[in-house]
Amino acid sequence: MTLASTLRENKAVYTVAGAGDLAVEKLREVPEAVDRYRGQVRETVDRYRGEVRENVTRAQERVEVKDLPGAAVAYVTHVGTRTVEFIDELAERGRKVVHREAAEVAEITEAKPAPGTRAAQPKARGTAKKNDA
Repeated sequence: MTLASTLRENKAVYTVAGAGDLAVEKLREVPEAVDRYRGQVRETVDRYRGEVRENVTRAQERVEVKDLPGAAVAYVTHVGTRTVEFIDELAERGRKVVHREAAEVAEITEAKPAPGTRAAQPKARGTAKKNDA
């Protein structure tokens, strides 16, 4: 059997070919979908453009520009504090895991003798060789 005939009869090759065909089919549909959604996007942008302008104007009336640096510092400080707390919690969790694993390893090593060492075996009496002849 030749390599070509083996590949032609291989289900995996058929699967890859089918996947490629499906991908090509779907890629051919993309331009049509883009045209369809382009019109919807334009309508949506026009509808919300006025609402966004109104909301920005309202927000600008509420916020004093001179207060922004202080608010930014407070926000960054808060985020920094929360980050440090989170890192501390992770460190504590990691410490517990390491200690737990170390304890388990210690228990295992106490239960089994180390490789290459012999456990002390009591000597049997009366089994000594007799060389008294």
